[in-house]
Amino acid sequence: MFRIQNLSTKYVIKKLTRKDIPILLELADGNPYYYKHVPPALSKESFLKDMKALPPKTTAKDKFYVGFYEENELIAILDLIFNYPNSHTVFIGFFMMNKKYQRKGLGTQIIQELLSHLPSQYIEVRLGISKTNEISRKFWQKNSFKLTGEKYRQPLYIVLIMNRKLG
Repeated sequence: MFRIQNLSTKYVIKKLTRKDIPILLELADGNPYYYKHVPPALSKESFLKDMKALPPKTTAKDKFYVGFYEENELIAILDLIFNYPNSHTVFIGFFMMNKKYQRKGLGTQIIQELLSHLPSQYIEVRLGISKTNEISRKFWQKNSFKLTGEKYRQPLYIVLIMNRKLG
């Protein structure tokens, strides 16, 4: 049986719940650049909605909205959805680092370890970024994700799809 804790040997991974909203808002407040490209800024309500949001043909058992902790400090937030858009793909719905830990290689370390520990049935990881968020694009490209050419219009921005083959 798969356990989300198996995705990191360095950090404690905990499922995030409504009681974690204050610390999630604090982490998000440290990342105003992100919200210039993916409006509106997150709120208690939008975090609660994101925690429950499921793409088509997925169930709650496919979704892991988790925090990466080191000594009780939240280092990163991750929304990971298995089996989307198909049974051999994992989708990263959201990833954000605590501002205090950015630009130190820790985000790349978290993503690389996560990708190396995904169950073997998964051969691809996908995600979406705002078309105007150059920092996000560069981060994911540094982690070997490539633009697919797919794009989707959201009400306030355009999403570009990126993917990375595993193995």
